Parts: sequence; structure tokens; C-alpha cells
Amino acid sequence: MMDQPAVSNIFGTLGAVLWSIQLLPQIFLNWRRHNAAGLSPSFMLLWAFAGIPLGAYNIVSGFSIALQIQPQILITLSLLTWSQCQYYEQSWKWPKLIIVTIMAMIGVGGLEASFVFALRHGKENGTYWPLVLMAVLAATLLVSGVSEQYITIYRTRSVAGISFLFCAIDAAGDIASIISVAFGSKLDVAGLTIYAVEFLFWCGIFACGVHLKALPWIKERKLRMSTSGRSSEVTGSPDRQIQLHNLPSSTSVFHTGSTDLDLRQRNPPVLS
Repeated sequence: MMDQPAVSNIFGTLGAVLWSIQLLPQIFLNWRRHNAAGLSPSFMLLWAFAGIPLGAYNIVSGFSIALQIQPQILITLSLLTWSQCQYYEQSWKWPKLIIVTIMAMIGVGGLEASFVFALRHGKENGTYWPLVLMAVLAATLLVSGVSEQYITIYRTRSVAGISFLFCAIDAAGDIASIISVAFGSKLDVAGLTIYAVEFLFWCGIFACGVHLKALPWIKERKLRMSTSGRSSEVTGSPDRQIQLHNLPSSTSVFHTGSTDLDLRQRNPPVLS
């Protein structure tokens, strides 16, 4: 049976990997399509800023090396995605884009390093409230990014454009991180809370998907099957049978916002 440090390292690494692969496909997709339509720059900035207190907390708390690296990955990929939004959607020139992105990375790195130094100094002197504050700030910034999805759902009464695959990967990263923290050298309640709160917010997004997309699709499918059965009974001859063609399924939720925008551009809605 594996000891606790081994379990913590394995799941910490898994959490870091999952948080990496969630944004890498989006970065590649933006580059391939030369647009970042449907992405929220503020969402990416919130996640980049969330990595500052999260990284400082994980390092000072002595989490596994993977969980200490995880926030740095989040910061880097979030800033790269944000820079793509500025380049493709705001038409930033390359010199401005490179300078601003590099300065942002240096500033974020310097701020996190300052937090680590200050938190360690406070911890050595028995002052723990700044460490708790970092945990609260990290959780708040992480869920603030996710909360944008709730605002969009509320305004549109739809989950169109939300990538549930992206949500699932991020939620899986939260679960892996929770397990890693739970199997650490000591139980860190604040560390567990950071990842647990974001995971609960993702669960709410899935619940909205079930309510707004899965349930209506199930009802529509049942009605279609019922209508098809009645039509077969009414039409006596094969020549007069009504053929019901399957419509494209509305449950294809693994689209980014840019994908849905492309579809709308190719098939513009008819306004009444």
C-alpha cells in the first residue's frame, strides 16, 4: 500500500496536468482559427490573479511539489490566453502584446514571491491570519472566473457556448487537488476549501446544463417518438407514411464559444 506522501504527489501531479490540458487546447484552437471569439479576457485575468495567492499559499503550506507548480501553470496559460484575446479581438500589435504580456508575467511573479517571503516570515512568528487570507483570496478569484458563466446563463437562459468538457477537466483537477491535500503531511482545511469551493461552483454549472439542455432534449425526444408512433398508425399505406427526419442533437455541448459563433455566422438566425 502506498504511503500518504506518494498518494499526495500522484494526485497533485494529476491536478497540475489537468489544469494544464484544459487551456492548452483552447490556446491551440485560437491560434488555428486566428480568433478568440467567445472567450472572456476578464475570466482569464481573474484566473491569472488567482494563481498569485494560490501559489503563495501552496508553497508556504508545504504542499506537494506538483501543487506548488500548479498555480504557476495556471498563471502562465491564463496570461497567454488573455494575450490571444487582446491580439485577435482587440487588434493589439505584436510589440505592444509582447511587452505587456512579459511585464504582466514579471509583475505577477514578483508579487507572488513577495507574498511567499511575507507569509513565511509571519508563519515563523506565529502569525497565521495572512496565510488564511491568501486562501480566501485564491478561492474568491477562482470562483469569480466561474461566476461569469452563471451571469451568462442567467442573462441568456441558455448554456449555449459553454464547454462542458472544459468544465469537467477543471473540476477533475479540483478533485485531484483535494485528494492530494487530504493525503498531505497534515490536514489543511483552508487548502481543501480553495479547491472544494471551485468544484462546487462547477457542479452548479453542470446542474444548469442538465436543467436547460439535457431535460428539454429528453422531453423533445419523447415527444418526437410519440408523434412518430401516432403518425404511423394514422397513415395506412407506406406511400402515405410520414417520414420524420432526426434533427441535429442539441446535446452537443463540447463547443467553445468561438465554435458557436462560427455556426451562427454560417447560419444566421431569422429575426421576426
